[in-house]
Amino acid sequence: MAVASPNGWHGVIVLTPQTFEEALDAVLAVREHHTVVLNLSDMDPELAQRTADFVSGGVYAIDGHQQRIGDNVLVFASSSVRLEWLTEQSDAQD
Repeated sequence: MAVASPNGWHGVIVLTPQTFEEALDAVLAVREHHTVVLNLSDMDPELAQRTADFVSGGVYAIDGHQQRIGDNVLVFASSSVRLEWLTEQSDAQD
């Protein structure tokens, strides 16, 4: 998968890899300032963990960050993106 940013567009990319080799796509997308939602639910647990570790390390190396948002689902973003959780309690206080 080639990740390009035509006209400076940076968006959210949802990846559901089937193989470990597809993990590099997530790192490359974050490097191009896209936010990546990585759904590992289609992988066996051991391969999913290996993939998550690889992407986490790659994103960390380019000063990005991550957040687990569900079982087998993680979000990765560049340092220019702020990830924020909204909860029912914080919504009620507004």
